[in-house]
Amino acid sequence: MAITPIIQQSIPKVQYKLFITIFITVFIAELGDKTQLATMLFASDKEVNKWLIFAGASLALITTSAIGVIFGAAISNYIGEKFLRYIAGAGFILIGVWSFVK
Repeated sequence: MAITPIIQQSIPKVQYKLFITIFITVFIAELGDKTQLATMLFASDKEVNKWLIFAGASLALITTSAIGVIFGAAISNYIGEKFLRYIAGAGFILIGVWSFVK
């Protein structure tokens, strides 16, 4: 009899797919982002501890993600998911246009 890890017992298979989707989406969105470029800039300093940079950048990303989850959960009580997607899409387009023009 195989021993099933506790995580597999408590998280349904559908949740794994959601987790993987979220991970891939955020990972791709962050590649080459200003956050990654800033982290690379800090890491280029030969006198700075790389683990300190990693810890600081990781904590910052975790904190901003937590704010996003909290804000998203709160705003979803007042705005429908479809409308929220439109707002997010328009926001991304506006940021892209602003970045391109600037």
